[in-house]
Amino acid sequence: MKIIRFGEPGKEKPGLLNNNKIIDLTKIFPDIPDITAEFFENGWLEKIAEVNEEGEELDVRLGPPVKAPSKILCIGKNYEEHAKEGNFENPEAPLVFSKAANALNGPYDDILYPATSNKVDWEVELAVVIGKQGKRIAPEKAFDYIAGYTIMNDVSARDVQFSDSQWFRGKSFDTFAPLGPALVTKDEVGDVHALRLKTIVDGKVMQDSDTGKLIFDAPEIIRYISQDITLMPGDVIATGTPSGVGIFRKPPILLSKGSIVECSIDKLGSIKNRVV
Repeated sequence: MKIIRFGEPGKEKPGLLNNNKIIDLTKIFPDIPDITAEFFENGWLEKIAEVNEEGEELDVRLGPPVKAPSKILCIGKNYEEHAKEGNFENPEAPLVFSKAANALNGPYDDILYPATSNKVDWEVELAVVIGKQGKRIAPEKAFDYIAGYTIMNDVSARDVQFSDSQWFRGKSFDTFAPLGPALVTKDEVGDVHALRLKTIVDGKVMQDSDTGKLIFDAPEIIRYISQDITLMPGDVIATGTPSGVGIFRKPPILLSKGSIVECSIDKLGSIKNRVV
C-alpha cells in the first residue's frame, strides 16, 4: 500500500495512492483517525489492507504521510562515501540526532529559506516509519516494528549546524523535513537495502547512490536506538545520506531562493520542493 495524507495544511485526511488516483479512506471508514500513533496502535494498517477500490483523480495537495510523530530521528555519516567527502572517520556506532516536529513538510511544499543561514543544503534519505512500540529490539525482530518507508530531504543549515557544535537547530528550521510522497508498506518495497536514491538540484544530478551502501542498516539502527529510547508508532527514522551534498563540493554549491530540489528513491517515488 501507498498511504498518503491529502488536503490543505492542518486539514489533511488519510488516503491511499493507487496508480496516481486517490482513495479517500474517510469515505470508507468514517471513524478512521489521521496517520498518528492511534492509527497504528488500533490496527488500521491491517484494516485498510482490505480496501479494493480504484480511487479518484484528484488535484489536491499531499501532506507528509504521518502526522505528529513523537520523534524524528536521523543518522549522521551513515554512508562511507559521505563521511569521506567531509573528511570524517566512519562512526563506530550510529550517530543519532533529531529534527523538531515543526520541520515536517509536505512532499511538494515549499522550503522556507531561513533568516539566520545562507548555507542551506540538501540530503536525500531513506526514512523508516515505526509501526508499533518497542524497546530493546533485536535486529532479527526489527522488521516486525517497521510500518513502511518513505523519503525525507534532511534540509540542513550548514553554517548554523557547524557553528552551534551540535546539529539540532540547523536541522530543525521550519519546513526542513519534506517527507513523502507516501508511506509505502514493506510488501511493496522488498529488499530495502537495494534501492537507488538520487537528488537533482535545478536539473543537475547531485546525489546518486543506493541503500546497500549504508554503514548501519535499518535493523542495526533500530536495535541501537531502542536500547534505551522507546520507539513509538509513527516515529520517523531517517537513515542517512550518501555523498554529493552541496557544502563539501569545491567550490560549495548551496540552495538559494528559487532552487528546486527533487529527491527520489526506487519504489518510493519522489518529492520535489522549491526554496522560497
